Amino acid sequence: MQARQFRRAGERESTLPRWNRLLAALAAVALGIPAAAQARSEKSRVVQKALRQSVRVEVQVAGKVVRAASGVVVASDEGRSYVLTNQHVVQREGLRGSANFVVVIERPKLHRLEAKLVAEGEVPDDDLALLSVPEQLTPTQIAAEDEVQVGDDVVVIGAPYGRSLSVSSGIVSQLEADEADSRIQRSMKTDAPIGYGASGGGVFSVPSGKLVGLVEGYRTAKVAFGGVAGNDFSFDVPMPGETFLAPASKLRAFVARAGLARTAGIEGPLPVDARADRRPMAAGSPRRGPLLPRPHAPRL
Repeated sequence: MQARQFRRAGERESTLPRWNRLLAALAAVALGIPAAAQARSEKSRVVQKALRQSVRVEVQVAGKVVRAASGVVVASDEGRSYVLTNQHVVQREGLRGSANFVVVIERPKLHRLEAKLVAEGEVPDDDLALLSVPEQLTPTQIAAEDEVQVGDDVVVIGAPYGRSLSVSSGIVSQLEADEADSRIQRSMKTDAPIGYGASGGGVFSVPSGKLVGLVEGYRTAKVAFGGVAGNDFSFDVPMPGETFLAPASKLRAFVARAGLARTAGIEGPLPVDARADRRPMAAGSPRRGPLLPRPHAPRL
């Protein structure tokens, strides 16, 4: 009788390790799911916010869209907002007629606004421009120079081929600083894939969601192959890691020179770039800079 009871107790004891392993496995899965969900939602939160701060930019002549690109809302005050994009997007040279600028807001509701060009840089040093629209939109915050490093995770918002805003992700793959003053960022690259129409698109840091760069262009490789009846076909393919950006320090300096430092939340003295415009910040409304022809415009 005692042997039987001992045997039954032994049977119960032998099942405990199996239950312990099962409970441990369930606990690991249960603890793993929130971590993965948290990692996904962190990037998702940045994307959802950035989509509301991003717009499409259209250049129209005689009511027809002749150029489409992207932009980012960087300042908003008293019912008016300012959209940062590229100068080569708004250049009028070569257009057959007077150009009108339209900003397309997708979120929370799709609508179009007539825009005015209020400031533009000099290419190639400042391939930047500011458009003004008569509506209070949600602006992004431009990151400080020390808030972006090579290897940082980023998401890029752009409007490929003039269609709806799309998202790609990658890292900051290159950041070139001035030799004399490391606060002055000369150029920047990301390996996030983009396409035609992404010029002026914002590059947002994960997890801060701040604007760390603006797409200026990208390098392509030509792919060609033989067609039917001797016809050859070729097309350009964006090269990974060759997306060129205007870095944060350049964005901050340009917006400040346009007279929007306070409105855009830019504080403190900015580093002085000997290559850039040394004129003081405008005290009043944004001013419009000179327009120079662009000999080699990057792809939109």
